[in-house]
Amino acid sequence: MGIDGVARARAGMKTLRALLILGRVSNLPTVWSNCLCGWVLVRGTNMDAMVFGLLITGATLIYMGGMFLNDACDATWDREHRAERPIPAGTISEQAVWRIGIGLMAAGMFFLCLQGGVTALLSLMLFNTILVYNFVHKKITWSPLLIALCRWWLILIAAAFAHTALGVETAFRDAQEAGQAAWVALVLFGYVAGLSVLAKEESTLGAVRFWPCLLLLLPVARALLMNGATQWVLLAGGVVLLWVVRCLQFTFWTEQRDIGRTVGGLLAGMVLLDLLAVAGAPTEYAVTFLLLFGLSLAAQRWVPAT
Repeated sequence: MGIDGVARARAGMKTLRALLILGRVSNLPTVWSNCLCGWVLVRGTNMDAMVFGLLITGATLIYMGGMFLNDACDATWDREHRAERPIPAGTISEQAVWRIGIGLMAAGMFFLCLQGGVTALLSLMLFNTILVYNFVHKKITWSPLLIALCRWWLILIAAAFAHTALGVETAFRDAQEAGQAAWVALVLFGYVAGLSVLAKEESTLGAVRFWPCLLLLLPVARALLMNGATQWVLLAGGVVLLWVVRCLQFTFWTEQRDIGRTVGGLLAGMVLLDLLAVAGAPTEYAVTFLLLFGLSLAAQRWVPAT
């Protein structure tokens, strides 16, 4: 390979890395985990590979599209505060990021809406929440609630997909299953809101507020209250608590504060929350969640989570 070939290869790798960074692909295992969690809450071990594949594909595309649009909307701010991001660094044009983001969002909506009915309605709510967040999150203080709402919708969409796959005419006819999925979505909402508040303080030099960390405990509290202190709940809940404490130490109990490391770890920890939500599920599901957790951590070594 000549000098020109080497240069083209390096340029191609640089562009590929920029695309992976823009899409926050290291967080995709948490998206897949949320989908699996919502599905298992409704279907248990009854897997329909085709329908679940549509769910995973749609969720992946709409997540990556939202992340691309996030950088496109933040381009002006990034040029002043985060010059290393792909757009201000000149790795990819702002116009190209807009086009890719819109295309991915549209493709994601196509797959998520194929089931129709309630799944399409919930997908539209997710779509609109992503757009609102991207356009206003730098202008409002309560933006963590919007990004947390995206995960709320995702769990409900997964549960609705599972219901529809069962042939139920109305996605949430079974009140017990709907309530279970809603509670899991609610505590995930609180967890994501808490870590998002921490993430917003990453660029500040002042004291970091501790109260958002209390929201990180909600999933464990829900599991204990609703599922009881079973062997699997205690085991999974203990793992979640240990991981949360480990992540928080990089912000609160270290000489050099590293909020980015805390947030990255807490993002990967969402997979552990999903495992806790379905504690007691067959071994293959537990192994799948743990593999997704490991994959998220491994991916963060190459592609930043935020």
